[in-house]
Amino acid sequence: MELSFKKLHPDAKAPTYAHATDAGMDLYTVEDFSLEPGARKSVPTGIALAVPAGHVGLIWDKSGVSQKRGVKTLGGVIDADYRGEVLVGLHNLGNQPQSFSKGDKIAQMIIQKVEHFELQEVVELDETLRGGGGFGSTGV
Repeated sequence: MELSFKKLHPDAKAPTYAHATDAGMDLYTVEDFSLEPGARKSVPTGIALAVPAGHVGLIWDKSGVSQKRGVKTLGGVIDADYRGEVLVGLHNLGNQPQSFSKGDKIAQMIIQKVEHFELQEVVELDETLRGGGGFGSTGV
């Protein structure tokens, strides 16, 4: 399967899979920037994508960036009809400034199939063993 992309910036790097078995493709920044503790930023990647109809691009953390540096992505959905620049929302959850250089990996994107459901309002939902239990109800 192919995924078409367009460079919108001369320094843009194409998304890449680091390993043949990776689920996510790495996304890169096209600018140098620093995030102060608690700060958020929409970071440009310099690329636009043509996600195939029936699919979606989902932006996720890079584990090294999130776990080692405390910088989380703010999520992101790239719909099949969107042709603008892919921006990555980042939030510094740590207590130290975090600096990034042009060309650094900042996030990853997973392309998944999308299912659309016919929504039906009901008076009651079916019963399950779990019911409405959540937020630690299983003991974790």
